[in-house]
Amino acid sequence: MRSLTPQDILLNPVITEKTLRMAERHNAYSFRVRPNANKVQVRDAVERIFDVHVVGVRIQNYVGKFRRMGRSTGATPNWKKAIIKVKEGDTIEFY
Repeated sequence: MRSLTPQDILLNPVITEKTLRMAERHNAYSFRVRPNANKVQVRDAVERIFDVHVVGVRIQNYVGKFRRMGRSTGATPNWKKAIIKVKEGDTIEFY
């Protein structure tokens, strides 16, 4: 199996009011990451893509929920979120 590039590990940033507040107050940013990625891979990917020094990485797994609309049923997918805290003075720009 081929090794994953940093762009393969970070899927997209999670931008909500709560995550923007975390970025302002705690210098922490949230990303949706590949489900099989670990903390070391996420840290390396963020440092290489954004050229920042990562202080800490926290990972959260979200389990998909079953949804029903009348007779049809389905499920939302499982996904993984990483919260990355960067060194004071470093920032990550999404726009």
